[in-house]
Amino acid sequence: MTLWVNLLGMGLIMLIVWWFWLSRPRAQQTVGDAPVTVLVADGVYTPSRIEARAGQPLMLRFLRKDPSPCAEKVIFEKLNVSAELPVGKPYQLRLPPLVPGEYVFTCEMRMYRGSLVVK
Repeated sequence: MTLWVNLLGMGLIMLIVWWFWLSRPRAQQTVGDAPVTVLVADGVYTPSRIEARAGQPLMLRFLRKDPSPCAEKVIFEKLNVSAELPVGKPYQLRLPPLVPGEYVFTCEMRMYRGSLVVK
């Protein structure tokens, strides 16, 4: 019995390590001028990682499903850009051509987190 409990405990520890430190979100890459839709729901941005090309303007379409106050705003701190997101309606955010780098976007409380990687 003790062996099974230990094996189950080790399995759970391995799952937690993988989930929080080893797994990487799959990035959505931009294609031409098509907007990237970012779903805001259940405490996460989906996709949480977006890859874009440097020197091209980018359109992000945020669709907020979460009515909590935390999700009402998206902030790109490095770009000095923020936007109020209405519940249930898409909000289009146009970003200017960017230089290569990583631009983190969050909610006001920094619970929702995503990144825009410009290459």
